[in-house]
Parts: sequence; structure tokens; C-alpha cells
Amino acid sequence: MTRLPGGPGESPGFLLWQVTLGWRRAITQALAPLELTHVQFVLLACTWWLNEQAQAPNQQDVAAQAGADVKMASEVLRKLEARGLLERVQDSKDGRAKTVRVTSEGVELAREAIEIVEQADADFLGTHSSALARLLRQMSPSPARAAHSATSS
Repeated sequence: MTRLPGGPGESPGFLLWQVTLGWRRAITQALAPLELTHVQFVLLACTWWLNEQAQAPNQQDVAAQAGADVKMASEVLRKLEARGLLERVQDSKDGRAKTVRVTSEGVELAREAIEIVEQADADFLGTHSSALARLLRQMSPSPARAAHSATSS
């Protein structure tokens, strides 16, 4: 039994769960025509962003930027490489690591996917988008908070 008088409908965690499921369905549907999963999109977009910042990230850097598990990220990056969307090259500084670079085909797909995802976000979140982004940045333990702080200073 919940201690909330109105039941689970008053639980922030339960409401977040429900909203997150709906949002993930919307993003999955939006990305389907591009034949990208949500995780593939996030890792491709993060790699492209890091490349655009003149970085040659390794797989661990990309996973950290995305807030993803390193092993899972490695597997997904391998699949993106097989599609010709990025290249993984042995890191000259660390023989155990691979640096990651988005190919020209990957850049085109990343740009298209980002536009589609941003529109799906806008459609799903509507007028709540900016307020929710501010709240989530305050709560986020991820690199997104640091990245935003660095660009807004």
C-alpha cells in the first residue's frame, strides 16, 4: 500500500516511469524509418558531437558522454561501424582502446536523426519542454549538466 493519499497517481517516480515509457515509444517510432534504435541514435549523436568539438573520443569517452554502459556502447558502436556510419581505429595512445569517428554518411544520418528526434520531443513535450529541460539538468548526474554549464557561462 502506498503512503500517498491519492495512490500511485501522486508518486513522482511512477509518473516519471509512465511519461518516460510514452516518450520512448514516440522516439522509437520517429527513428524507425531511419532504421536506428534509440541507443544507436544517442551513441551516433554523441560521437558526432564529440567529433565536432575537435575530439577523437575513444569508446569509453562516447559511453561517458551518453551515460551508457561501456560494454553495451562498444557493441552498439560496432553495429554502427558495420553500417558504415562510423569508424573505430586503434588508439595510438592506448592499445586497449579504439577511437571513434563518424563517417560522412554517419554525419548525414546524425543530422537527420537529430532533427527528427528534436521534433518528436517537441511534439511529445509541447509547452513543457523548456521547464522540463531546466528541471532535468538540475537533477542530472550526467555530462549533459557539465556540457550545458560550460556553454552557458
